[in-house]
Amino acid sequence: MDNVQPKIKHRPFCFSVKGHVKMLRLALTVTSMTFFIIAQAPEPYIVITGFEVTVILFFILLYILRLDRLMKWLFWPLLDIINSLVTTVFMLIVSVLALIPETTTLTVGGGLF
Repeated sequence: MDNVQPKIKHRPFCFSVKGHVKMLRLALTVTSMTFFIIAQAPEPYIVITGFEVTVILFFILLYILRLDRLMKWLFWPLLDIINSLVTTVFMLIVSVLALIPETTTLTVGGGLF
């Protein structure tokens, strides 16, 4: 008998759960940055959220182009976890700082997002 194993099809990144989570994270960060820009918040708020948008776009592009499969010498899940932890710390600091002083409604909205 011939043992034929079916080929495993890989789901495109944009349709995976990981892709949806990254897209949602990107949308929330862009919304936060937009609120900070419109409210003319202090520059560190805009810079940190802009940096996070850039990093998220880098990871999305990396996974869409499947470069994670080419560069097997990096452990990508660990990089994702470290990125998420650093992002969480930075965004918590920014959101708390945005809510402390008397600010405009848009700055508070950016801090909440």
